[in-house]
Amino acid sequence: MVSYSSPSYTSDITVYSSEMSELVVIHKSNAGTRWLIFLSAVFLVSVPVFIQAPLVRYLPWISLGLTPVLWWVGSRLSARMKARWVGDLLLGFTWTWLAGSIYWGWLRWEPYWHIPVEAIGLPFVLAAIARRQNRVGSFFYLGSLFGTAITDLYFYLVDLIPHWRQLMQVEGEQVRPVFQSAIAQMQTPWGTSWAVMLALLLLGVSLLPLYSRQGCWWAFGGAVLSTILVDSLFWLAANLA
Repeated sequence: MVSYSSPSYTSDITVYSSEMSELVVIHKSNAGTRWLIFLSAVFLVSVPVFIQAPLVRYLPWISLGLTPVLWWVGSRLSARMKARWVGDLLLGFTWTWLAGSIYWGWLRWEPYWHIPVEAIGLPFVLAAIARRQNRVGSFFYLGSLFGTAITDLYFYLVDLIPHWRQLMQVEGEQVRPVFQSAIAQMQTPWGTSWAVMLALLLLGVSLLPLYSRQGCWWAFGGAVLSTILVDSLFWLAANLA
């Protein structure tokens, strides 16, 4: 087994495994790269909310058609040593983009389909992790999926699913009473207690990976932490409605 640090991509230590006859890349990133991965993961979780959501609502086919473009760009970047983690992260983001296009484009009226569709890339990223490939992007996808699952769990626990369905069917002034009803339910002792407990869970799960020196865990932590940010923005928007 031979190991070396690439002069052009100092954030990785590349290890050749003679036993497996394949290149294995272990992402032991420097602090600067880890923070870049973390902040990029936070940004990429926010993108579907502020860019994809309005796009997919009115032009779902365009959103879906951008999926192979994202995949192609990610594949090209991941093949370059200097931009490997950027391409790797973009490949993981492509799975969240694909799932968002399918669900919010054609299935958003049925909350029960949300997690199954969001998990569409799960078998592929698990296979990639098993092969030690695309670890940054795969862990980003897992963090995003975990945060989404916790948010959906809150909707089920606080019985907000009926409000979800109503919001998907109304527009304009009709949105306000639905938001107000949902906020009233969230502000009950039951709703507040679960919000605090699940927020603390997300915060803990997002911060623990930051003790690792592997960039993939920082991608996971950034994706989970941004779930709190996005959910907080939704809560603020609902209060202002």
